[in-house]
Amino acid sequence: MTNATQTTAQEERNLNMYGVADIDAYVESVKESITYQFTGANMIVAGLMSDAQELIAGGAQNSSRQTLNIAKHILFLIMDGQLVGTVQRI
Repeated sequence: MTNATQTTAQEERNLNMYGVADIDAYVESVKESITYQFTGANMIVAGLMSDAQELIAGGAQNSSRQTLNIAKHILFLIMDGQLVGTVQRI
């Protein structure tokens, strides 16, 4: 298997699981967001869970599953210390 084939397989896995080809790029965009910078990743996870609820209410089960998978991915990054859960307020 070549690197291009492996990358394609990873992108396909990401598309199926998260709805995005590059979950790392998604996380980088989270880090750059105002919400993350001012409140932390816990609020990002809460927002994603709210989005999933709306998707479920609209009958979009697969999209809601993917949104919840993104929320879990971010939560695991918080637990691993790679993202800040809550920004300290002074």
